[in-house]
Amino acid sequence: MAKSDSFFIRAQLTTSNGAFSQEEIDLGSYVDALGKSVLRIHNIQLQFQDASNAYRPPLYGAGSGAEIAWQLTTQSQSEVVYASEKTVVSSGMLQCAPSGTGQLSTDMAGPNVQHWTNGYLIGVEQIYLGGEQTGMVGDSVVSVILECTVETLTQNAAMALALSQQ
Repeated sequence: MAKSDSFFIRAQLTTSNGAFSQEEIDLGSYVDALGKSVLRIHNIQLQFQDASNAYRPPLYGAGSGAEIAWQLTTQSQSEVVYASEKTVVSSGMLQCAPSGTGQLSTDMAGPNVQHWTNGYLIGVEQIYLGGEQTGMVGDSVVSVILECTVETLTQNAAMALALSQQ
């Protein structure tokens, strides 16, 4: 299996309260199942920010909790799906709640997988960053950085992988 040096793919998604959003990440220059080329994602780095001020975290209303759910999938979605869905590469959630002392309490809920021992093979030419938020003040941005390599499989293996992810 031929392997390239690692490189980074970056994407971001703006989320709004109560509305599912999704951005397509084009992998066509890396993935070609007929040409036996596939992508291996080794790590995912996440960042949650306020959409109007990149230097601060998302804001939520006083006295209430809030969440931002995100997912990276191999098929387009119309809503946040369960991690058991076969198209899910990675997913998770940032939950914010006021504590008894009035301080912010946050928790990364859900899998939020960011590292795989042997990576996650991708055989499709597009993946999708999707998400939704509730309880936030204004829009939020979910940014991802994917550390990847390109590898060569046999044509049958590459095609089987691509078909399993559709």
